[in-house]
Amino acid sequence: MKPAWDQLGDEYAASSSVLIGDVDCTASGEELCDTFKVKGYPTILYFVDGDTEGEKYMGARDFDSLKKFVTDKLEVKCDVSNPVECSEKEKTYIEKMKTKAKEERAKQITRLEGMASDPMKAELKAWLHQRLHILRMLERV
Repeated sequence: MKPAWDQLGDEYAASSSVLIGDVDCTASGEELCDTFKVKGYPTILYFVDGDTEGEKYMGARDFDSLKKFVTDKLEVKCDVSNPVECSEKEKTYIEKMKTKAKEERAKQITRLEGMASDPMKAELKAWLHQRLHILRMLERV
């Protein structure tokens, strides 16, 4: 399962709405695993819309099944040309960045890409990827 999980992580590395991660419950992640009552390994938990408890994923564990689940159930698709699926925060950012020159948006992309590998809280990393997603879409418009 580990190769499929790593491939899924690579697939969504630049996602604006999905963060794929893993924890070693036998090492430094033991406290986190205790918090979420993880007893068997591997356990897949997913969190939606600010859920702090998580739900157990019970589907197949091959790459195609995992990707289908993420695409169908977890991925939020914000489109700058039709922002109906975007959050209010994303809509505000879209409007702000639409007024910026192409060069300024390019600078923001470079800055955010540079920060993408830095350690940060999951919410901040998700927002960073959301902004990158928006900026990249604006570059195509």
